[in-house]
Amino acid sequence: MESLSHILNHLGEEREKYFNAVSPPVIQSSNFVFPDLDTFRASFEDELHSHTYTRGNNPTVEILRKKLAALEGTEDALVFSSGAAAIAAAVIGNVQAGDHVICQELPYSWTFSLLRKFLSRFGVEHTFVDCSEVANIEAAIRPNTRVLYLESPNTMTYECQDLSACAELARAHGLVTIIDNSYSSPIYQNPAAFGIDIVLHSGTKYLNGHSDVVVGVLCGSKEMVQKIFQSELMTLGAVLSPHDAALVIRGLRTLPLRVQRSNESAQVLIEKLEQHPKVSRIWYPFHPNFPQQELAKNQMRGCGGLFSVQFETDSMEKMEAFVHRLRCFTMAVSWGGHESLIIPTIGFYNIPGRPTPPTPWNFVRFYIGLEDPAWLWEDLEQAMEAL
Repeated sequence: MESLSHILNHLGEEREKYFNAVSPPVIQSSNFVFPDLDTFRASFEDELHSHTYTRGNNPTVEILRKKLAALEGTEDALVFSSGAAAIAAAVIGNVQAGDHVICQELPYSWTFSLLRKFLSRFGVEHTFVDCSEVANIEAAIRPNTRVLYLESPNTMTYECQDLSACAELARAHGLVTIIDNSYSSPIYQNPAAFGIDIVLHSGTKYLNGHSDVVVGVLCGSKEMVQKIFQSELMTLGAVLSPHDAALVIRGLRTLPLRVQRSNESAQVLIEKLEQHPKVSRIWYPFHPNFPQQELAKNQMRGCGGLFSVQFETDSMEKMEAFVHRLRCFTMAVSWGGHESLIIPTIGFYNIPGRPTPPTPWNFVRFYIGLEDPAWLWEDLEQAMEAL
């Protein structure tokens, strides 16, 4: 594998082609011309790697694809207009009517929706399984099972799956393995090294890191990428714009520094929180009380800035007061940018038509951004007085 510094700062950037500029240009053109019929015909033989039309391949987007594949140690990569689009393309590209998908329980909400609400309309079955034990996966395999979908860790309570064991089981049964690796980023975990077929990211999170682009990533073999490109990407057209690709390339320059800072700051705050009388439980893969800590440390080199806390309080009113007293933490979905965020479970209570969340009302997911952790702790301390 090439060095991280080379991947992030040089790979794919043929600067002599664009005036030796440090940053790649945004090739905003939708269309590309051909000097003769031979080159015109040749472009249609491999649209994934030729410049024919920006829906298929674009020079700026291509630079990003090369970097992402190298970061995950795969042969190729595709980028999409959202993480949900990448997830849908990966799953749809490997199933047909009558097939069955095994998915780890409590996945990302739009993965859940894809399986339960969308693909079920077309005769694709699914089973949500506690994949923390490989035996549970094996027991769920049917003759028509085609895909094993994982999130390790997931992004709320951080359950992990044994990636090597899952990949081995899947190969034995002819299943395609797909994992959402958004939580760890390529800096802290590389599932392809454990035998996973397709590695996904919501690149909106750490990869871009500036809360200004929505992007999805799919990394895999040349054969898998070509198959999904030719069908799901080209047909459904959920492509990333060249301008957004350039912003993600910018984000990648500082990816290791940002993820490391987020990881270190999160650990500082976790150490303080676990000593506080108003904290009853902390969810974090590297926390000593996390039941899968050993597995997490075997597969991951770090955790980043996402963790969850259950607070000690006897009323929803006090919980709401805690949330409203926070000043340094923004209440918002997503994560992975420069800003620290919270998602309080209590915010999902009493919404008409929405089911009760699987986590308790006194549960809060925190994302720790790039701010001074001492400043964030002062805010937490004063907010916890409401509990």
